[in-house]
Amino acid sequence: MSTPPDLAARWPLAGDDAVRDELLAAYADPGRGYHDLRHLAEVLDRLDELAAAGTPFDRVPVSLAAWFHDGVYDGRPGAEERSAAWVETALAGHGPELVAEVARLVRMTEDHRPDDEDQNGCALSDADLAILAAPPTRYAEYLVDVRREYAHVSDDDFRTGRAAILSDLLAKPDLFHTAHAREHWEPAARSNVEAELSRLA
Repeated sequence: MSTPPDLAARWPLAGDDAVRDELLAAYADPGRGYHDLRHLAEVLDRLDELAAAGTPFDRVPVSLAAWFHDGVYDGRPGAEERSAAWVETALAGHGPELVAEVARLVRMTEDHRPDDEDQNGCALSDADLAILAAPPTRYAEYLVDVRREYAHVSDDDFRTGRAAILSDLLAKPDLFHTAHAREHWEPAARSNVEAELSRLA
């Protein structure tokens, strides 16, 4: 797919355009389904929404983590860890504290269970999972794209794996961790996920 308008301009580090362009190329890989440039743009949009609502988080590391969190995505185990390793290599010149925080946030997206006091983790987790609250048409597109991403997995194994992921998410007291997301995204997300689980069953 083509780059969403102005996505390149949303890179949060002045300079390092080469790193940005490598990430854009990774998200633009035609072998991807859901975890593509559109997903990156949507996560950044949701972070903007959370910030506009007064949700506290550190914009630079969280934005960088959004850019890197699916930098590696091939439908295989360990993608988050490999994405975090990319952070540690690509951002090595930007100071150990920033690198450590961005890498930590990327690793957190493996299970989306930040501590309640982890403002950065809560914001990124919510922005990443906001697709679950999408309107019906967008949610249907998301499901098609996710299945395409796992085309190498049999239908039975995909249903089993997908149901396990959704059940694990629903086991959380709340799908979302910030006040804005719980108020505005939680009801639709729970409805979408519960309906999908029923179809999978």
